Amino acid sequence: MMIQKALILFLTTLSFPVFSQSSAPVKKETAGNPVFPGWYADPEGIIFGKEYWIYPTYSAPYNQQVFMDAFSSPDLVNWTKHSRIVDTTAVKWAKRAMWAPAVVEKGGKYFLFFGANDIQNDQQKGGIGVAVADRPEGPFRDYLGKPLIDRFHNGAQPIDQFVFKDKDGQYYMIYGGWRHCNIAKLKDDFTGFVPFPDGTVFKEITPKGYVEGPFMFMRNGKYYFMWSEGGWTGPNYSVAYAVADSPFGPFERVDKILQQDPKVATGAGHHSVIQVPGKDRWYIVYHRRPLTETDGNHRETCIDVMEFDEKGLIKPVKITFEGVKREPLR
Repeated sequence: MMIQKALILFLTTLSFPVFSQSSAPVKKETAGNPVFPGWYADPEGIIFGKEYWIYPTYSAPYNQQVFMDAFSSPDLVNWTKHSRIVDTTAVKWAKRAMWAPAVVEKGGKYFLFFGANDIQNDQQKGGIGVAVADRPEGPFRDYLGKPLIDRFHNGAQPIDQFVFKDKDGQYYMIYGGWRHCNIAKLKDDFTGFVPFPDGTVFKEITPKGYVEGPFMFMRNGKYYFMWSEGGWTGPNYSVAYAVADSPFGPFERVDKILQQDPKVATGAGHHSVIQVPGKDRWYIVYHRRPLTETDGNHRETCIDVMEFDEKGLIKPVKITFEGVKREPLR
């Protein structure tokens, strides 16, 4: 008996975890930021069916950016990785710097728009391309066999494309780096563009402060146009916005709504926005740099709540470590 008591006393001093047959698995209630591991940037958040999807840039030196991954979730908390949904073996003209995917579903097909090669002038090969797949996780294959936009128009580098579906069903491409932003009317089959009534194809809609990373959405009949400011490798990368009655503007800068918090992270920018279907509930999906990191490519994807005030203005976003709560799609 003495030996048995001594053994029990000894075992209670060890730091073994205690398990109970009646205890249920711990249910994760918040995503935490980042929402998934790895260096990922420029995230496009979107809903397909009953799943949330995020399509980011693989954040690495340009010559290593030769593929893209995607992530899906039923509830914003638990994420599944889909590796190499597209790469340069499927897009022969793309050699490096595959950036900032934008994805839409149309006619049962999934179209992924992306920038590639980081061209610096009209003589270099590259620009904005498009790939297509039968499923949101791919595999995606080159749709055109060439870039959709391979030239500088109105001073805009052909990168950071976003595809916006207007209330009448018309799709527009909004894109541009180097502090210039264009809008163009896409053909129904996404093989090119339809000229505007005045004969132009690319209209400049650049607001004050614009650098890159455009995004547009509608709320209560208004067009919210958002973009990134500052340098992407620096701590002051951020997001600002404007509001107008048309996708063509004019867009007058309202304010900055996403930026660094010296207690949380730096370089918060290049975002997208998700609205929960049928609800006035919004999330901002963005990248940021941990306080411990100085490498420009060390960026991670995060999600936080985005809210509006009674006037319809976007409230400054509080970036968090906790992230967002579970939000299953019905």
